[in-house]
Amino acid sequence: MALHESDNIRGGEMKGPDGKELRALWFEGDKIVFIDQRRLPYRLEFFEAKTVEKAAEAINDMVVRGAPAIGAAGAYGMALASVTGKNIDEAYRMLSSTRPTAHDLFHALYIMRDAVYKKKDTVKAAEDYAEDIVRRCRKIGEYGAPLIENRARVLTHCNAGALATVDYGTALAPIRKAKEEGKEVFVFVDETRPRLQGRLTAWELMQEEIQHSIIADNAAGFFMKGGDIDIVIVGADRIARNGDTANKIGTYEKAVLAYENGIPFYVAAPASTFDLKIKRGEEIEIEFRDEREVLEFQGHPLFGEGEGAENPAFDVTPFRLISGFITEYGVFRPEDLGRLFELIKKEAEG
Repeated sequence: MALHESDNIRGGEMKGPDGKELRALWFEGDKIVFIDQRRLPYRLEFFEAKTVEKAAEAINDMVVRGAPAIGAAGAYGMALASVTGKNIDEAYRMLSSTRPTAHDLFHALYIMRDAVYKKKDTVKAAEDYAEDIVRRCRKIGEYGAPLIENRARVLTHCNAGALATVDYGTALAPIRKAKEEGKEVFVFVDETRPRLQGRLTAWELMQEEIQHSIIADNAAGFFMKGGDIDIVIVGADRIARNGDTANKIGTYEKAVLAYENGIPFYVAAPASTFDLKIKRGEEIEIEFRDEREVLEFQGHPLFGEGEGAENPAFDVTPFRLISGFITEYGVFRPEDLGRLFELIKKEAEG
């Protein structure tokens, strides 16, 4: 992901540690450095966490967001706990209590707790975890790009680009790869209320010079029915064994609309997002967030005084509405997930 800086974050290329292009987060010296996603697209600012408490704050307050990036934040948080002498079990509990729906977080925490108990270099283990995420996202791009035809019009929901995955992206990875291959791609970007993560997607697409337009969440059906959308690609936060998928609130509605209009609907996610311990979507815990996210925008009230709101952060899309899963192992239809799980098990066994 190439980032730029000026008043509106355009201009000269920015470099991170060791002259590398910036990522969503990284470990530097004695701290974790995050791009503060709450400030984008207006300002490029950084949030530093020198304690596990601050790392947990970054996850909970959505300084960092997106399941794979949350997983990396959890991994770095555990490394930070190890090098600062924090009780590992306490750090695990603190970090695991931040975002209950994102399975990547628990996957990363389990790996890092194991690394601590085996007396491994925890900073290296966290770095390896983050690098592995990026590698898997690139493979998702390679496998997903053939699904995108030249001049395809793609609908996305929420942000599942580099900001959400350390680098490169899940849902945006096939789009990026298709562009690299010389295809013309146009992206319809859902605004994604209430936090408007579509701003992040649009900002990333602007950086990559990929054509796009932002649309209101409730405009997707209009464009689908009008024949203006060829394919829908979204990310995921947790996927059950049967393929039921939890993703940002509003994803289920897009899946129903796509199904009704005969438009393929794909979920792009690495193996770490699949929770093989649960059978179906009803078992996925859905995070409810502060009602102020609905009632306010950046501190400004949107409704009358005394109003209340409900704010589920995710919904679950049934597997029957999903055309396929784009993973680092290939593209799998819901009925073929057993083959995917065999590949995941084989890799885990070494």
